[in-house]
Amino acid sequence: MPSTIDIRRRIRSVKNTQQITKAMKMVSAAKLKRAKDRVVTARPFANKMMEVLGELANRTDEDFHHPLLDLRGDERYLLILITADKGLCGAFNTNLTKAAQSFIKENSAKAIEVLAIGRKGRDFLRYRNIAIAGEYIGLTGKGRVDFSEALEVARSIVKTYSEDKGIDKVFLIYNEFKSVLQQRVVLEQLLPVSRAKGQEEETKSQQPLTLVDYIYEQPPTEIFSRLLPRLIETQIFRALLESVASEQGARMTAMDSASKNASELIDSLTLNMNRVRQAAITNEIIEVVSGAAAQ
Repeated sequence: MPSTIDIRRRIRSVKNTQQITKAMKMVSAAKLKRAKDRVVTARPFANKMMEVLGELANRTDEDFHHPLLDLRGDERYLLILITADKGLCGAFNTNLTKAAQSFIKENSAKAIEVLAIGRKGRDFLRYRNIAIAGEYIGLTGKGRVDFSEALEVARSIVKTYSEDKGIDKVFLIYNEFKSVLQQRVVLEQLLPVSRAKGQEEETKSQQPLTLVDYIYEQPPTEIFSRLLPRLIETQIFRALLESVASEQGARMTAMDSASKNASELIDSLTLNMNRVRQAAITNEIIEVVSGAAAQ
């Protein structure tokens, strides 16, 4: 049985850990508020841009071609995995890496390379000897993502896809922020951009969409050459914002649970310490009484 000194030392250690978890929860709560506001602001623009460009692409002639629209084969994939740079956020990173692993397993016949955004995803891929096409570390670790950083990532992806004709499809895996307690893993095709986006949205909502007649002032080639890369930039930026908000929400929940567990452990250790101390006092009383009786 441990002594009271050992138990006191462990209680002190748990209390110090609890102070750290409470501080991390407060920091995550502050970062979450800013990240959530940015996500809520970015979502309508990203969704509307995807809807409009998908409808425009669906209305173009079949003989119209663009590198980001044209369908290719189905042999080689580029997977973009967005994870956190740090841990202590519950199952946030685990769910993402499991989704990536399942995607690779389900498409084992394909040649798949992964672009890792986040240290945790990069380390996961290295440990399992999965081909890494590139890595971006430190984008989400500070709890804020600037559009210029997302722009650099998106332009690199567009350049790689445009120059490397061997890449058939580009997929994106990230955590979508639902609430502090809920984050949803999203797997979506980023490239090539679907021409039938408007029809897909109509099927999901089961409500007829209002058909809009667009008048092109510029040729379709010029329009899509400017707007399609911007669509990819917007989607990458939104995914990074969603990931940051989800990470802070997951970390806030994890640190709250850790603080509660620490309180329960402190109560249990305190009760155990009192029992040990009571047993020691009882033994001392028995020794005194036994000594007095012997005399």
